[in-house]
Amino acid sequence: MDDSLKIPSALPENFRYTRPAGLTAREAEDRRGEGLDNRVKADPGKSVWQIVLSNLITPFNLLNIALAVCLALVGSFRNMLFMGVVFSNTLIGTVQELRARHTIRKLQVLNAPEAHVLRDGQEMICRPEELVQDDLVILRAGDQVLADAIAVSGGGAADESLLTGESEAVRKQDGDWLLSGSFITEGRLTAQLVHVGDSSYAARMTRSARAIKRPKSALMTDLNRLIRLISMLLVPLGILLFLKQRYLQHAPLTDAVPSTVAAMIGMIPEGLLLLVSIALAVGVVKLGRRNTLVQELYGIETLARADVLCLDKTGTITTGEMAADGLIPFEMEEEAFRAQLARFLGAFDEQTGTLDALRECVQPSDETAVAVLPFSSARKKSAASFADGKTLILGAPAFVLGEQYDPVLRACAEDYAARGSRVLVLAQAEGCVTQTDAPPVERVLGLCLLRDCIREHAEETLMYFRQQGVRVKVISGDDPRTVSAIARRVKLDGWDSWADASAMTDQELAEACERCTVFGRVTPEQKKTLVETLKGSGHSVAMTGDGVNDIPALKAADCSIAMAGGSDAAKRVAQLTLMDADFASMPQVVLEGRRVVNNVTRAASLFLVKTLYSFALTVLLLLLPAEYPFQPIQLTLISSLTIGIPSFFLALESNRERIRGRFLDEVMLRAIPGAAGVTLCAVLSMLMAQLGWSQELCSTLATLSAGSIGLMVLLFCCWPLNPMRIALWLGMTALFTLAAMYAGPVFFLVSLNVPQLITLGFFVAAGMGALGGARYLIQRRRRAEPARKAA
Repeated sequence: MDDSLKIPSALPENFRYTRPAGLTAREAEDRRGEGLDNRVKADPGKSVWQIVLSNLITPFNLLNIALAVCLALVGSFRNMLFMGVVFSNTLIGTVQELRARHTIRKLQVLNAPEAHVLRDGQEMICRPEELVQDDLVILRAGDQVLADAIAVSGGGAADESLLTGESEAVRKQDGDWLLSGSFITEGRLTAQLVHVGDSSYAARMTRSARAIKRPKSALMTDLNRLIRLISMLLVPLGILLFLKQRYLQHAPLTDAVPSTVAAMIGMIPEGLLLLVSIALAVGVVKLGRRNTLVQELYGIETLARADVLCLDKTGTITTGEMAADGLIPFEMEEEAFRAQLARFLGAFDEQTGTLDALRECVQPSDETAVAVLPFSSARKKSAASFADGKTLILGAPAFVLGEQYDPVLRACAEDYAARGSRVLVLAQAEGCVTQTDAPPVERVLGLCLLRDCIREHAEETLMYFRQQGVRVKVISGDDPRTVSAIARRVKLDGWDSWADASAMTDQELAEACERCTVFGRVTPEQKKTLVETLKGSGHSVAMTGDGVNDIPALKAADCSIAMAGGSDAAKRVAQLTLMDADFASMPQVVLEGRRVVNNVTRAASLFLVKTLYSFALTVLLLLLPAEYPFQPIQLTLISSLTIGIPSFFLALESNRERIRGRFLDEVMLRAIPGAAGVTLCAVLSMLMAQLGWSQELCSTLATLSAGSIGLMVLLFCCWPLNPMRIALWLGMTALFTLAAMYAGPVFFLVSLNVPQLITLGFFVAAGMGALGGARYLIQRRRRAEPARKAA
């Protein structure tokens, strides 16, 4: 398969034109059987069964099942209550992921284009993947070209800006190529498909970007590192603890197995990965309701972490439409200039942004041109010849005038461009246009000034990112002075710091990355270079794009956002797609990402408190002649009411705070104080067992003191308090108290007399002291960190 990115210009060998009636249904089926259909290899996502199995068959689930079997073999059925938590976690995770999958599929269906194809002499509508090589497709204004094709009849114009970056439509007629990713702007064409599916230009561009490694989620990278570490230590420590109790302390199996299982399930953060998945899945559903298609779950997180946002001018800051900004006649009255412009406009039928804007201020005349030269991205001008022998030419001054572009006119045009106007010159020539060019200019009639239409909420959206500490870089194929002026209109910081990429080497462009805000005349390869340079400087980069030529840069960015009106190829590689193509939707995506990361960080610290103190106690027990102070069912009670239930409420509430620090560092620092407090309480309980108190009593003291410390950690996680968090904390405290008072025998808790209650109070006070002391030391270290870095 040819993977070159050369735009096709010649028909392949053995090419044959399809008859005007199109292929028959049998011929189309035969080509489909030969693999000549328009299907593009893409990641279909998980199936329903894959989602179910991925939530059901996990290393921790399998380990939990094995531990439950061990308990069953020694008859400790009551301690198997933790399997109810495992089952609930699995069910919730599966339901939420299936719900997110349904939302994504529904949005994808709404976003799918349709194709009009001739089969057996009849026009029919089909899905893009049902097209085959040599099909005749009918393309009308507004239709997207879904595969590389050759025009065989009709005429019109195509917008190839998604491929070339040039915003002017290009005239198309018999024998012209129509490339996948372009749009028909006017007319009606019948075209024969030549390169379909993975052979199309858009698919080849997508494949070329696959070599660019997609940045990984910082959240999942840290979580996976943590899970790997726990997995490496958990089983060996469990085996050692069992052997020590069974063969050194000669404990019976009915005691050694539950004690070992308690230690191991304590070390398992059983709901942590599920919590992250659910938080992200809920984010997918919420953003789906706001017309944002999330194709990679972690795209929500990466946008929230971005500190640089690269965006194009068109479709983000501007609507893509133009408005007339003024007419500047040269050495003639304005009415006469308008009359000449009306003649020119009357010669063209296509609906383009430039011509439509001029038609708003000048009514086209009814005069018919004898010949026209359509606009092309190479010529950057169009012309019309009339019966009186005159030719009118409209286009970029440098391309219309060539060597006749005198310094006075150049200075005038550049002045208007610096103010944000797009400058076109209308000139007059003697003679008639040819198929490739216009006659030499004899007289400059005047300038036509156009202005991009700014999106309604563009200024507010850019201000939001500025307030959040996100630097915005505008990367465009247009004149940098024009782009700079538009940036000024929306009050973008650094609007006057611009660079012309067409006059820069890769090294100069890299050096300008930090210094400049606006980059003009940027090629697709330079877009990718800019993104990679920014990432190399330590930035987290988000990139918006809508064209095939944006794909390499989108793939290179930490977070990629596509606009709904863009090419299918760009939408396929992007992590997020704004279905309403509204740049103002992005702050909502950022806020959703912050909700996920901040709340998961807060809730994950609850899980790690249990993991850390379980590890600490297991290591101590390998060195000390004592029994593990908890039963499995007691840890189930503690983890359910101080970790599991509250963590899901905390993970789903609103949170707009900026993301600070690395996930793993933040979680560990938040968890260590609580773990220190519980470890101290458990050690004191084990000490009482050595002094002659019963194991059941010491286990009760350890459970109640650990639960009290866990509730205090939960209170810190809920800070600052709001009505929902207060209700959550009071509810968990009440449930723990009721369980201890009225369901004690179920959890192997015994009644306490007054001296034992006083001892419990002492344990809790000691644990609180350890918790507070650790928090103080960590906060002191954090306050000293900026000064240490500055030094």
